Amino acid sequence: MAETVTTPPIIQGPTAKEKKYDRQLRLWAASGQAALENAKVLLLNSGSGVVGVETLKNLILPGVGSFTIVDETNVSEFDLGVNFFLEESSLGRWRAEETRKFLQELNPEVEISALKGSIDVFADYPSRLEQYSLILLVGATRNARVLERICQHADKSSIPLFYIHCQGFFSHFSVQLPAQFPIVDTHPDPASTQDLRLLNPWPELLKFLEKKTGDLDSLSDHDHGHVPYLLILLHFLSVWKASHDGQVPANYSEKKDFKALVESGARKNNSEGGEENFDEAAAAVLKSLNPPSISCGLREVFDADHCRNLKPTSANFWIIANAIQNFHASHNGILPLPGALPDMKAQSSDYIQLQNIYKAKAHSDLAEVIRTVRSSEQELSRKPSIKPAEIEAFCKGAQFVKLIHGRPIRVAKCTAEIDWNNEAKALSQEFQDPASLLPIYFAFLALDRYQDDIDRIQKLRKPAYDQQFKDITAGRVVSGAVPPLPTFVESAHFSTPAVDPEHDPKPWPRFDTPEARTTFDNVVNELDRADWGELHNIAALTGGMVAQEVIKVITKQYVPVDNSCVFDGIASKTAVFKT
Repeated sequence: MAETVTTPPIIQGPTAKEKKYDRQLRLWAASGQAALENAKVLLLNSGSGVVGVETLKNLILPGVGSFTIVDETNVSEFDLGVNFFLEESSLGRWRAEETRKFLQELNPEVEISALKGSIDVFADYPSRLEQYSLILLVGATRNARVLERICQHADKSSIPLFYIHCQGFFSHFSVQLPAQFPIVDTHPDPASTQDLRLLNPWPELLKFLEKKTGDLDSLSDHDHGHVPYLLILLHFLSVWKASHDGQVPANYSEKKDFKALVESGARKNNSEGGEENFDEAAAAVLKSLNPPSISCGLREVFDADHCRNLKPTSANFWIIANAIQNFHASHNGILPLPGALPDMKAQSSDYIQLQNIYKAKAHSDLAEVIRTVRSSEQELSRKPSIKPAEIEAFCKGAQFVKLIHGRPIRVAKCTAEIDWNNEAKALSQEFQDPASLLPIYFAFLALDRYQDDIDRIQKLRKPAYDQQFKDITAGRVVSGAVPPLPTFVESAHFSTPAVDPEHDPKPWPRFDTPEARTTFDNVVNELDRADWGELHNIAALTGGMVAQEVIKVITKQYVPVDNSCVFDGIASKTAVFKT
């Protein structure tokens, strides 16, 4: 009889896409990659446009789905000196198509298209914006009206928008997110996500505890040195409660005494002079014996009207948040168990059993939350149903959710002051710091206002000479038509003597302290010297920073900038401000 040979099953290796995007999949997983691949990004380019192209470069490489480049400019000799996605043969050709061609070489799987036309079209026909999931707008725009209308349309359609400046040695970008922008997967420190539930153990865990520590003193040295530390803590908690009227250690002093109690249980008559598992238990006392509480971020979510009053149109986030809030209320302030265990010294069989106990409890809590979600969906006649994987992700990261309240882009007009509302006081305090980079942000606001004034003069009268008109159109200073930027800024009264919201309904932050004023004037002079030009290294670095924030927004992972970031290329410093 012939011998039968069994062929082992073929192990399926990673796909070509998984190999290609291996490193980034480790950062934002398959769900994040899917979000990137489904994204449609619109770049509204202006000026030399290098920072916009560099941003796209850093989004094309990780595989963002599709891009549309809007740029009406033809390639000039200046472009050839600063834009690495052009070549000499591009001179005189349409810049959007030339950059598209070379960007496409970075990743053939990404769709890139070019549109020849003015960005003004998107201000006049907002419906054209609705097909995109994110907008990149490079400033300074031709006039304040264009910027304002595009920002308003993006806000109305809940489309995230990035407004970017890059000129000379300085750059800036502001992020406009929807009014409610929740992030579930904030990627907190893994050490902070552990929830062992030692003060609220459940029957299955207590049963395993009794099995492993019911006769702790009679265990062999090997078994005693391999009792998982969380079981050691549970064991000595029962000892502590027996002598403290059933109460657990509540303050630092009591926890210190409890730690000494745990340490006293270690056997020291061995070659190591102690036991590693007991050392782990003692080290975990302060962080593992805290009563259940929720973060301020989750508390904000629970208190939101969107969470308390669900509607058929409520986003998935709020349906799940409401279910978790109900779980929290019905379980005496406890959230669904994440189910993850930290590494610890233990026998493999014991550790696996513990893992299964924690996973089973996590699944049980998840099932309860899912039942609440399904009940809400039924009451609201809401379809399609939320996927269990989305609910599970929320349950695991509930303690660390972040709700960002989107802020509008500040639009500097030559005909009106910016209404700073409640931000004036906070920004004025920031100006008191001599090292603050906030004056850079205000210098770019001044630049926007300057550009708006140039546009206004263009429309009021045409200069006598064609060359003078061309110079104004290009943004250059012409005697008798537009004053130099520093002079314009000085006459525009960009600082006020004081912040007095009672008597001034639209106060500007005060930045006439000597250090802040000097920084502001220096930045304005550099912007004037640069004459609307970009330095490639500054544009490349800024493009990388913007792309990083864009990925956070698209994937809804990690916490994006809230809401303005400036970069000082001379001092190599960045700063983030709420403006």
